[in-house]
Amino acid sequence: MDWPLQDAKNQFSKVVRRAREEGPQVVTLRGVPAVVVLSAEEYTALRAGTPNMIDALLSGPTWDDDLVDDVQRRDKSPSRAPAL
Repeated sequence: MDWPLQDAKNQFSKVVRRAREEGPQVVTLRGVPAVVVLSAEEYTALRAGTPNMIDALLSGPTWDDDLVDDVQRRDKSPSRAPAL
């Protein structure tokens, strides 16, 4: 069901109840869909299998050992003299 923003604000508990019982509720702003209110159960189902930031970073490409060795051998001296 579509809810104009003002109606959704005035009847928020009804919007939440319907989201839990009937499914997602669309809130419109000036007649254009703005947000969707859905039950926590549906939200959890949508998020299932979606990697979090840590999982996404750890699943990236592996590093070549030659690259790691190059970084360790890099000259650590400053690239220019500090201004005094």
